[in-house]
Order: sequence, then C-alpha cells, then structure tokens
Amino acid sequence: MIVHPIHPLYNEKSEILILGSFPSVKSREEGFFYGHRRNRFWSVMAKICDAPVPSSIEEKTNLILDHHFALWDVIHSCEISGSADSTIKNVVPNDLSIILESAQIKKIFVNGKKAHSLYKKYMEKQIGISAVCLPSTSPANAGWSDDRLFEYWKNEMGV
Repeated sequence: MIVHPIHPLYNEKSEILILGSFPSVKSREEGFFYGHRRNRFWSVMAKICDAPVPSSIEEKTNLILDHHFALWDVIHSCEISGSADSTIKNVVPNDLSIILESAQIKKIFVNGKKAHSLYKKYMEKQIGISAVCLPSTSPANAGWSDDRLFEYWKNEMGV
C-alpha cells in the first residue's frame, strides 16, 4: 500500500475542487500535484486563469489559491504499479470533509475517468455533490490536444 504523501491544497476562499485519482511517481517524488513535466494540468490551469505557466511549487500554489481553486485526489492509499491508473487496487478514499467543512466549495471536477469512477463509487453519495468528469491532462491521454483540453476544461468550469 502506498499512502498519499501530499496535503490538500485549499483555503477558506476555495470554490472549485479539482480531484485527481492518485499522485504519479514523479508527483510523489516532488511532493506536489501534477509533477510530471509532460502533464498538461499546469498549462491548462494557467490558460484558464489567464496567467503565466507556474514552475515552482510556490507559483503553482499561488495560481490555485489566488483563483479560488482547491486540489486533492480521491485516493488516500492504494496499491499501484508506477503511475498507471489502470493498476490501482485496494483503494482507501480520502476524507474530503477536511476541505468541504472549511472552504466554500460550490463545484467538484475530476481530472480523468479513473478519478471520476472512484469519486462516484466512494464519495458522491456521502458528499451529495456530483462531480463533473474532465478529460485527463495526463500525457497518456494523447488523443486530446492542449487546445482541445483547455477549451473543454474552460467550458465545463464556466470560467
């Protein structure tokens, strides 16, 4: 079992929660979300926020919090081979009440189909908020161009 090593990123002004499935090997090494250099999460979020693409953890943190977002993952611990969502088993979900009780979350989005299926299975009924599934920003989702990802994310988020 691997335990999620990254704390949730949010503050009392966070209104939109974005959940992934579980941190990649690179993210676990870095100790921060979407650490793989080819993951398009940070470029998509920067474009949505009309901001420069952040490079440091401090810049990434500021981008998320300054624009009233929150970040975390559905899974607290699991068995996983490398970074492949398809290998995830023996899931223990995160407790989202940590965020939901102190932030002003109005919408929940999930980054990819695996995060969406896990959210529906472990969290949706308990939380009472349906999550909107966004196409994954992972480099494994090569069928989506950067521009197409950005347009889809922006339209779904309504920002």
